[in-house]
Amino acid sequence: MACPPPPPPRARRRSPFPAAAAAAAASAACRARARLSRFAGFGIGLASLFTENVLAHPCIVLRRQCQVNYHARHYHLTPFTVINIMYSFNKTQGPRALWKGMGSTFIVQGVTLGAEGIISEFTPLPREVSHKWNPKQIGEHLLLKSLTYIVAMPFYSASLIETVQSEIIRDNTGILECVKEGIGRVIGLGVPHSKRLLPLLSLIFPTVLHGVLHYIISSIIQKIVLLILKRKTYHGHPAESTSPVQSMLDAYFPELIANFAASLCSDVILYPLETVLHRLHIQGTRTIIDNTDLGYEVLPINTQYEGMRDCINTIKQEEGMLGFYKGFGAVIIQYTLHAAVLQITKIIYSTLLQNSV
Repeated sequence: MACPPPPPPRARRRSPFPAAAAAAAASAACRARARLSRFAGFGIGLASLFTENVLAHPCIVLRRQCQVNYHARHYHLTPFTVINIMYSFNKTQGPRALWKGMGSTFIVQGVTLGAEGIISEFTPLPREVSHKWNPKQIGEHLLLKSLTYIVAMPFYSASLIETVQSEIIRDNTGILECVKEGIGRVIGLGVPHSKRLLPLLSLIFPTVLHGVLHYIISSIIQKIVLLILKRKTYHGHPAESTSPVQSMLDAYFPELIANFAASLCSDVILYPLETVLHRLHIQGTRTIIDNTDLGYEVLPINTQYEGMRDCINTIKQEEGMLGFYKGFGAVIIQYTLHAAVLQITKIIYSTLLQNSV
């Protein structure tokens, strides 16, 4: 009796399945990397926002206090003296001394975004500038920004007072106190001010000038840095040789670095103008600030500037050119912290991606 023919090899019978299994595994891995990429992108953005608005707030508080303190003999131009005075404030007044007014800064940002959206909705002024821009479109866009800064101006002034007011004599104000004070400043109600208080109309020009210049410088620096980084990435990592980890890093970090550089450059370039702006806003508000020379006393603000030009001339004559840079050491600390957080985030992100690949 003849033996039956042997069955065909099992590998030959199941040849379609290994390829399908491999494709399914590759698809699952791709989806996992995509989920991780989206999650990591959200985490990176959140870390950047946390650094800009929360971690940097003590630096913003001290920087503003130094800027408006025309009494100060120590200008705090380096990070070392700034750290020392921060420690003194924390020791004498507690941690709240360096975190005051943080809620009001978020309110100002919300008012600014809301005002910009509402104005652009009911006017033909564009919120974004297209790639095929023209001078008219740029002018309309900057006009929108100017109107937005004017709307947010009284709330910015109230927020400035909250961040520089000494914690020693400060009442426990609510988070909406900034809104109340801003509206009161517009309609002339609220806390009584002195006769040295400058009217809002005289604050429009310096406020809009600072805001528009900050926006223009930031936008230009951001575009330049982003272009340089993209060209460097293109020439340094050809598309066929780029690893998945590197390609994901290149997708997120150039924009973060560009935003960091733009914010740093605009803050440094406009620091003297910001000093003048803050002194004009704070004048006549009966604000009591901390003594940035000693760290344990308070001082009144009794300036009598007649306007922006008089403020510039007075600072130049009485405090010298370095008087425009009081508290500049806080800017160095602020952006050093920001750079460190970006670098740490990049390391964590790279590690997570390598483990997932």
